[in-house]
Amino acid sequence: MPRSQINRNFIDKTSSIVANILLRIIPTTSGEKKAFTYYRDGGMSAQSEGNYAEALQNYYEATRSEIDPYDRSYILYNIGLIHTSNGEHTKALEYYFQAIERNPFLPQAFNNMAVICHYDQGERAILRGDSEIAEAWFDQAAEYWKQAIGLTPGNYIEAHNWLKITRRLEFE
Repeated sequence: MPRSQINRNFIDKTSSIVANILLRIIPTTSGEKKAFTYYRDGGMSAQSEGNYAEALQNYYEATRSEIDPYDRSYILYNIGLIHTSNGEHTKALEYYFQAIERNPFLPQAFNNMAVICHYDQGERAILRGDSEIAEAWFDQAAEYWKQAIGLTPGNYIEAHNWLKITRRLEFE
């Protein structure tokens, strides 16, 4: 087994042990514990293994139990990631929107929304020869990237450069 795999397994096991201890000692409701278990054991594990159907099922279960908007935003964000991976961009956008409604400080959700608008929608419109529609999608992507960059200055360098080159850099 490669050394990196051994280290990752050790770190994964250590993280699981720490999470289990914290779950026992931190005062939370049984619903929150149930949501966390579905999120961590079912969703995150299955997602990292590429088992998206199982991950989605567990994330949906986690959303039924999780009431905290901040925690719920990460569950919804991960559901969006899976739909993005599956090429279901419209569904992914819906979940990213829901995540941002609960936690407007998720730059990665804004970035992913921008990527979908730019590459999936805007570039496709160009290939169809519809430059007007493409520009509208690019403008929308720019707004999402501005949000992401505003939340985490210094990240998303390629997006920042694209905004600069296309003269969409003005932050509101």
